[in-house]
Amino acid sequence: MTVATSLIPGLDDIVKRGDPRRRGEIARAISELFFQDSANLRPELIDLFDNLLIDLVPHAELASRVDLAERFSQLNNAPPHLVNQLARENEIAVAGPVLRRSPVLDDAALVEIARLKGQGHLLAMTERPALSPLITDVLVERGDRNVVRRAAGNAGAVFSPGSYSELIKRAAQDGVLTLKIGQRNDLSGENLKQLLDGTLDVIRRRLSSVVNPARQVEIKRAMVAIEEAALPPGPRRDFSAAQRTVLALHRGGHLGESALLGFAKASKYEESIASLSAMSGVRLSILDRLISGDRYDPILILGRVLNLGWPTVRALILLWYGPHRTPADADIEAARVNFTRLMPTTAERVVNFWRNRQTI
Repeated sequence: MTVATSLIPGLDDIVKRGDPRRRGEIARAISELFFQDSANLRPELIDLFDNLLIDLVPHAELASRVDLAERFSQLNNAPPHLVNQLARENEIAVAGPVLRRSPVLDDAALVEIARLKGQGHLLAMTERPALSPLITDVLVERGDRNVVRRAAGNAGAVFSPGSYSELIKRAAQDGVLTLKIGQRNDLSGENLKQLLDGTLDVIRRRLSSVVNPARQVEIKRAMVAIEEAALPPGPRRDFSAAQRTVLALHRGGHLGESALLGFAKASKYEESIASLSAMSGVRLSILDRLISGDRYDPILILGRVLNLGWPTVRALILLWYGPHRTPADADIEAARVNFTRLMPTTAERVVNFWRNRQTI
């Protein structure tokens, strides 16, 4: 280090009054001295370099500052004031390397920078190997879509309960963010349920295909809970006996339109829905909720997909009305016309959507 100390007396004028180009050259020269023996430098020598470089480096040309930021970002004992100065540069090419990886930057500095700087600085922070809740709170609060996605995809990021809730809220409008959150190891069962509850079916299917088997089981369990919660209040129908009846018909080769028509005419709701479920491949709980709704359109759609005759569809519509309501002839005729006009391709597309819901 004798070379460095011999340079120091002559540096005062350069630092205070030297031209910018000369100061940039000296900054590079002193930095090279630091890098040559950085692993063995004592704290007081690091402070010495820090005090010199903090006034010199800002005057180096951009390419040199980028190179210095990259090299200093990889050192555990880099001059702390210089690193903080580099991290606050508006040029993201300079600030980026130290924001991404420098171990010298502490949480207080990162939070301050995250609150003051733009999205490029926030995005660089998301690549750090570890992010505390103090930092992720600001990233989620101020970050744009790319920042939040990258933070959610960082396995070393830790989120506070409030930030996790905000992530899930934003995921309702962002399928990529949903996938990032769904693959996190720290995703709780309750958070998973909230995530899925606000997510489109196509994203749920995509999520199921990219997560590990254990998470797939959790997703299916959460979806069952969501569907149960969506059911109308009141006593649940018991389909167990109807399912046994339908299974016996299926095994005997007798499950078809004739059996379905018989159930509908006999006002056997459970057997009718269980038959439709077995014949269409739509899960029973989904079908029950669809057909017990305030419109009979699902019956028309299923009838078209299953190629049912109008008498069977009509019987199912009357079953939907129930014993205490009598539809007007005009209403039944309107239903017949709608059924006739319904395109098989359209009906198939809708039923495929219902079928896919059971794979989530």
